[in-house]
Amino acid sequence: MTWKPWLGAVPDAQGTHFRVWVPKADSLAVRVLDGPTVSLQREGDGYFAGRAAGVQAGARYFYRFLDGRERPDPASLLQPEGVHGPSQVVDLSEIAPKSPRSRVPLPGLVFNEIHLGTYTGEGTADAAARFMPELAEAGYTAVEVMPVAEFPGSRNWGYDGVALFAAHAGYGGPRGLARLVDAAHAAGLSAFLDVVYNHLGPEGNYLGEYGPYFTSRHKTPWGDAIDYSVAPVRRHFLENALRWVSIAGAGFDGLRLDAVHGIHDDSPRHILQEIAEAVHAEGALAIAESDLNDPKLIEQYRLDGSWADDLHHALHVALTGESQGYYADFQDPLPKLAAAIERGWFYEGQYKPGFKRPHGTPAAHLRPRHFVVCAQNHDQIGNRASGERLTTLTDEGGVRAAAAVVALQPALPLYFQGEEWGAREPFQYFISHTDPALVEAVRKGRREEFKDFTWTDVPDPFAEETFRASRIDRGRKDERALQWHKALLKLRREHPALQDDSRRSVRATAQGNVLLMQRGPVLVAAAFDEQPSEARLPPGRWRVLLDSGAARPGDERLRFRGRGAAVLEQG
Repeated sequence: MTWKPWLGAVPDAQGTHFRVWVPKADSLAVRVLDGPTVSLQREGDGYFAGRAAGVQAGARYFYRFLDGRERPDPASLLQPEGVHGPSQVVDLSEIAPKSPRSRVPLPGLVFNEIHLGTYTGEGTADAAARFMPELAEAGYTAVEVMPVAEFPGSRNWGYDGVALFAAHAGYGGPRGLARLVDAAHAAGLSAFLDVVYNHLGPEGNYLGEYGPYFTSRHKTPWGDAIDYSVAPVRRHFLENALRWVSIAGAGFDGLRLDAVHGIHDDSPRHILQEIAEAVHAEGALAIAESDLNDPKLIEQYRLDGSWADDLHHALHVALTGESQGYYADFQDPLPKLAAAIERGWFYEGQYKPGFKRPHGTPAAHLRPRHFVVCAQNHDQIGNRASGERLTTLTDEGGVRAAAAVVALQPALPLYFQGEEWGAREPFQYFISHTDPALVEAVRKGRREEFKDFTWTDVPDPFAEETFRASRIDRGRKDERALQWHKALLKLRREHPALQDDSRRSVRATAQGNVLLMQRGPVLVAAAFDEQPSEARLPPGRWRVLLDSGAARPGDERLRFRGRGAAVLEQG
């Protein structure tokens, strides 16, 4: 199957065809700036469509309602003047990536998550493209790009996107994004894109003026839910997924679906299953971010994987001792960490105090390749008041231990930009909305978000300095951290025992403040106490493959001077 654009503006040699869903309108026109105004004709199911002869790629346009309102295209591919400005006709066939799809299989994925605005000093897709060979050299096999859908202003995480088909103009638009995908493929990387199908941002969201895209039957943290019971609404988001993964679109090898626990669908076939089937038909993958601990995402909806946060939470508590907010559910962390490594997640039906109810469903029957785990990601860093990384929350040995656990456990590892070289820059929450009242509401909401924590120093999300402080600085690379990271991922990639991702391939136990994780003849020992500690080794002769510098192996015991990790092999 090869997708072709259907919604929005589709140019050809004779002009441009427009199609938009406006079920309650009596009439609709497209006004081309410095060009014609063309009345569109009603089609079935509430669509309006028509052709503007002679209009080519580069033309800018609005849809004009009967009352004179002019709005950007809900399926616009480029918003050169921002979310409130005119849309621009783009010829995807002319700018789509030229490279073939990546051949990295699901079990071989090791993700590096990047935010285009802070990944480089320029903050563009073209600038990020230059560093794809660097990611491959560090041992990654996939780059995961945070959302690029057009958002208000120039600074945003991307989760306030409102023009979901449009690659943010400030990042280089669809042309720059296509070049980034080509660069990733040239470096041997898979390219994934983070997409948001649970809500739209609060500024520039004109979908409600076009049709009943939202319903009050379900509520989300962002307000009324997207109404996936309406067929044209479903098609809008299915078309969006295909726009990003098709080789005729943006050519991404997979999608990361944001917060699917915020997607509500009462239809006989859930929208997530339909998205997965459509993406698979294009030869791409779909992985969900979810806090549900629910295997039906894989078994019923046929998604390829799910983020599994229990490992992160337990690992973070083991490193920092924090007990505020959701970290209260992960006290006595090492047994919980061991369970998450062995079984996919810790909460599989037990009572979870933070939720005040039992949480989760067993998933140990699923292969680890269906889980994505991390020690840090944009949420877990950025949803702290000051956006601190582990490099400022624990010592060097703790960072090394975290890297070893994530790299050598059997699920798919994910690292956040710069983590491989021990980046110390925070990743703080930033916006650049143009509505002062909305800016103040975000400031207030940000402070309210931390009511269950003791954090009081909350950076101003609207301040440009908050954004600038979040840019990673390659001039501050910790080369020792980078070499440790490379060695871990090389071992993951090359050691025969680490190619088996069956559940029987891994056993994890806690001995005091030391985690022992064994995969066949390979043993990972990670110490989480800043004071000296030791662990009893399983019977046999062991030799050290990797040591972060904190371990002293003996005949039957492994002694640590503080936090750190060692990798041993039996024989």
